[in-house]
Amino acid sequence: MFTNRYRYWLIIILAVYSYLNSLFSEVYTYYHISLSWYYPLIAFLLITFFVWESNRFLQKMLNILSPNISGVAYLAVFFLSGMIAASILSIATVWMVNLALLHLSFQQWKMPAKLAFTYGTRINLFLHILNATAFYIGQYKRKQLETEELKRANAQAQLQAIKNQVNPHFLFNNLNVLSTLIMQENPEANKFIEEFSKVYRHVLNAQQHELITLQSELEFINPYIFLLQKRFPESIIIDMHVNPEYLSWQVVPVSVQMLVENAIKHNIASRQKPLKIVLSANGDKKLTVTNILQEKTNDDVSTHIGLQNIARRYEMITDRNIDIVKTSDSFSVSLPLIEPER
Repeated sequence: MFTNRYRYWLIIILAVYSYLNSLFSEVYTYYHISLSWYYPLIAFLLITFFVWESNRFLQKMLNILSPNISGVAYLAVFFLSGMIAASILSIATVWMVNLALLHLSFQQWKMPAKLAFTYGTRINLFLHILNATAFYIGQYKRKQLETEELKRANAQAQLQAIKNQVNPHFLFNNLNVLSTLIMQENPEANKFIEEFSKVYRHVLNAQQHELITLQSELEFINPYIFLLQKRFPESIIIDMHVNPEYLSWQVVPVSVQMLVENAIKHNIASRQKPLKIVLSANGDKKLTVTNILQEKTNDDVSTHIGLQNIARRYEMITDRNIDIVKTSDSFSVSLPLIEPER
């Protein structure tokens, strides 16, 4: 508000209105102040200007010195600092006008100084009420935009899960495995069908929720790992080291499966070079998915759409970010674990 491009016009309008209001209220007659009309007008203009501009300066300094303060605390600190500045500047303004133009005695100057102090603090209060109103309107609009962005992000994530993570290739590959097992009259065919149905049931149910418990996500991962091990026999090693206390904490649905699928998509997995993936959650309030790095030489350039969707959903739902770390021999993504409400 204090940086409004029309602020100088607003300062003039506010000062002139206050001056006219003082004339209408016969303030000068009541307090026996005998001055030419333009002296009070000059004082009103200067006080309004100094109060506004001092608040504009304080707002910049507060944003620089205390960038993490927000909400009610920010408004309270800003208002109090503005009130101190307004008190000092309003009295100083009247003193300078008197020193330069009027040359009144202390007794004659004392009442105009009191009135200037009253006006300066009131105009500061008025401006901060407007600023707080604008602040909360802006917060409300941002929340509305975030809600709409979250809806779009969830819709994109659902589409991405269907098109990329749980895509026709995944369905086709697993149906091929299933066909082979059935043709061989392998007794594991029924087991494969059961685990396959669990994976798809979880994907369909999870899309209806913003967050699910880590236990539910890991229960889904187990049948998914079973499918992967049938698809890549002796080529994929997946270890899980999860502290039981985190099982009731929450994650974005299907996010762990997307990270495992990305690891397989972009790395070699064979009997000669098994791909090792580790899922861990041990004390840092994060679930980390790490894979050894053995990138495919002919791998298509990754668009990182899956990671971007996970990151965006976390940002919108929890205001927290995922961590991505790539070294010469490993690639890891850490998902924040959300503590359940008690």
